[in-house]
Amino acid sequence: MARVGRYKAGRKLGWEHRLFGLTLHEPIVNGETGELIVPAQTVIGAAEIRKIKDSGVFGFDGLVEVFAEKQDGSVCKIICNNSNLPVDHRTITKEDIIANIGYLLNLMDGFGNVDDIDHLGNRRLRCVGELLQNQFRIGLTRMERVVRERMTVQDTETITPQVLINIRPVVAAIKEFFGSSQLSQFMDQTNPLAELTHKRRLSALGPGGLSRERAGFEVRDVHHSHYGRMCPVETPEGPNIGLISSLACFSKVNEFGFIEAPYRRVDKKTHVVTDEVHYITADEEEQYIIAQANEPLAADGTFVNERVACRHGEAVLEVARERVDFMDVSPKEVVSVGTSMIPFLENDDANRALMGANMQRQAVPLLRTQAPLVGTGMEYKAACDSGVCVLAKRAGTIVRVTGDEIIVDTDEGGLDTYKLIKFVRSNQSTCINQRPVVYKGERVEKDQVLADGMATDGGELALGYNILVAYMPWEGYNYEDAVLLSEELPKNDIYTSIHVEEYECDARDTKLGAEEITREIPNVSEDSTKNLDEDGIIMVGADVFPGDVLVGKVTPKGETELTPEERLLRAIFGDKEREVRDTSLRVPHGESGKVVKVRVFSRENGDELPPGVNNLVRVYIAQKRKIHEGDKMAGRHGNKGVVSRVMRQEDMPFLPDGTSVQIVLNPLGVPSRMNIGQILETHLGWAMHEIGVQILNPDNKLADKLKAVGYDIDTYGMVRPDKAGVHIATPVFDGAHAEDVFEALRLAGLPDDGKTVLYDGRTGEPMDRRVTVGYTYFLKLHHLVDDKIHARSTGPYSLVTQQPLGGKAQFGGQRFGEMEVWALEAYGAAYTLQEMLTVKSDDVVGRVKAYEKIVKGENIPEPGVPESFKVLLKELQAIGLDVQILNEDSEEVIIKELDDEDDADGDAGKNDEMRHIMEGEGAADTAGQSVEDAGIEEADAPADNGGEDDLIGMSYDSSPADGMNDDTEE
Repeated sequence: MARVGRYKAGRKLGWEHRLFGLTLHEPIVNGETGELIVPAQTVIGAAEIRKIKDSGVFGFDGLVEVFAEKQDGSVCKIICNNSNLPVDHRTITKEDIIANIGYLLNLMDGFGNVDDIDHLGNRRLRCVGELLQNQFRIGLTRMERVVRERMTVQDTETITPQVLINIRPVVAAIKEFFGSSQLSQFMDQTNPLAELTHKRRLSALGPGGLSRERAGFEVRDVHHSHYGRMCPVETPEGPNIGLISSLACFSKVNEFGFIEAPYRRVDKKTHVVTDEVHYITADEEEQYIIAQANEPLAADGTFVNERVACRHGEAVLEVARERVDFMDVSPKEVVSVGTSMIPFLENDDANRALMGANMQRQAVPLLRTQAPLVGTGMEYKAACDSGVCVLAKRAGTIVRVTGDEIIVDTDEGGLDTYKLIKFVRSNQSTCINQRPVVYKGERVEKDQVLADGMATDGGELALGYNILVAYMPWEGYNYEDAVLLSEELPKNDIYTSIHVEEYECDARDTKLGAEEITREIPNVSEDSTKNLDEDGIIMVGADVFPGDVLVGKVTPKGETELTPEERLLRAIFGDKEREVRDTSLRVPHGESGKVVKVRVFSRENGDELPPGVNNLVRVYIAQKRKIHEGDKMAGRHGNKGVVSRVMRQEDMPFLPDGTSVQIVLNPLGVPSRMNIGQILETHLGWAMHEIGVQILNPDNKLADKLKAVGYDIDTYGMVRPDKAGVHIATPVFDGAHAEDVFEALRLAGLPDDGKTVLYDGRTGEPMDRRVTVGYTYFLKLHHLVDDKIHARSTGPYSLVTQQPLGGKAQFGGQRFGEMEVWALEAYGAAYTLQEMLTVKSDDVVGRVKAYEKIVKGENIPEPGVPESFKVLLKELQAIGLDVQILNEDSEEVIIKELDDEDDADGDAGKNDEMRHIMEGEGAADTAGQSVEDAGIEEADAPADNGGEDDLIGMSYDSSPADGMNDDTEE
């Protein structure tokens, strides 16, 4: 029995859990002293259990008589095992067996309970250490087998440990775990919150877990035992819903892998809620009555109300305050870190809150960051704990600050130097950059923020920007959740982000000789190589555009049979160089930017490289992306939309004081979605901005107003606004109510309903009714149109079917599927349809000829037979069917093979040349595919041709598509 097994057996079969809530038929007496501990007819509660424990009566097994619940007055015996056995006691004792049988018999009398498989008391976490330990055990078992085999074979006289032991199975098992396990994932580094959440993720999938196809509704559903342990909101949409979830804010995992939630203990004698925090597992919690965190308390720590709303098991009930055992630590202990960042979460529908929590993880770090005006108070903690900010290790004074270094003269003596990360690429191609927030001579304390990281502002998480929003329809530009944007935002670099892409090129040994990285590239003009250094590698700082050479590389060609004339010329003019072809790394279609870093690895310098690779060059290209049409944006309440138009600032609707609105959202996006939190946030944001403006005004009357509403200005002083306004926190389940929001609006001197007159920017006329306006925190998400837009004229083809590949990563075409064919058939567009199925797809000869005719400006010839038709024929012949093709006159038609046609055609050489032009020399080789993104397009959506390319994964001129990564998570 494992330690966990002994722990569970002790809890389930131990006397504390068996007797809880039952009525004693006989008294419990100390056998040695004869002292009465609990009299008969007593209902066993937590106090009685403590009394029995202190007396030590149940040191070992016991037999207790209690009243049965089913038959009036009848008595039942309960057998308990020794719950005090240490967890390291691995063997099953006879008391365990008797207690097991007793438990089953007692179930018939209504005692005990049948286990609920979805209860968190019966589900445990296997953390990384344990999973790795299991892999290590597997590796050692394999090694043991090898050692035993060798011991039987080797001569015992000459044997040495080195001969016997081979550690490769252990290394292989551990490498396999990190390299290909479903639970070993590429860290999500889109922003600090994504990183933090990914590290706190819980998964029911993977080895030893469930599969998403077989997981039923019960496993995925929220269970009452999740309270304070697993977040009920944050989980992916789609097939993984409920199987992947997040750890709640304050929960922790105990040594046995069970999740524990924190509670404040209530003193049973004085009924005072103490500050003593107990971490309790889900099955232990079942026996307690627990009050919620925002239950009002008196000054002495007792409950104000006579009857208190509590939880007990899955029931929610009102009980007398004397019966309460524990109290929640905080209202936000129910939810995860991501969910606790949503203000007014209690006013949002759960489905939209789920989208809001998930979309915050997709927010792109911006060039200009701004902490939210309306936050939840978790922003600072999340930013510091994510590790992106630089914190002071010791207190002291700043003696030097530069863009990439901070030096602190510590109180204890000595200097602490902090190196800052500058413009480094993250796993998701976003930009990691740290910038100092302290100045020379400033006094800093331990753990104070010295430098902001990506998506932080003054040590607070800042995923987006506070934007002036109006809720009104505008000429159909915000139909169906679209977002109308003011030109002011891209002009002022608001929502501008930096993205750093990595491109890789290696020179390896081939059968025909080694590849070479060089500036001397055949048939490439001097102009195209002007930015390369003498080694053929792009220089840092160069601006590059699609098709530009990043790394010049040549690969040896096979020696062709020479004609007599060529042999004669070679003999006269000397042996010319062996022929090479250009396989340089080029900037892929649709990408551009500035080269910010180049890393060169080579075998000569002692770098570790894969077998067969002599040199490896990595080029990093950064680009600034302003927000524009097609980019996805979202608020924190699941209110997402795509930018439909970036409009001139002067044409946007404006407020009575002339301020133009920055974003116009559709009011129809609110009622049916039931995410009212966004409206409350808008109102409160507007109030806080206006109060900030008033504080900065020298003759403000705000101090008197604040005193009138109960703010102790003498103790706390006047709040200090920044450019956005006064930042306010409204914590989850414990924040501002609607009435507080309206009071803030009145305090700021704004209309109670949060609406104002808006004027049309084009005509200057007022709108026909007042409009809701305010400041909302809006994010720009990672779904950027620049990464998705894609076009192809010619490119690589699949090896077997000769159809174009699918997806942007393979530089593929658009899939023209079965249903699209029906559409053309319905229109009767016969020639268009024939063209789609032949020359635009897999009629190999036809498409080359069509290309040639287009170039010459002549008419396109009749299409031929598609290659996939020939493949079908071959497959039918392969299963033994004699298939013949007959024409109208019932004569058999002979289908030529590709090679026959080439031979038959006198222009074979010209055709070959044409085909090379169409596919691009080494198309897939030199696509300069971004290393980590290859195949992501395909993994997210089904392969664009029914998955066929996933099986073949090859194009004419390439090895299997580089970097295909099928196992992308979620």
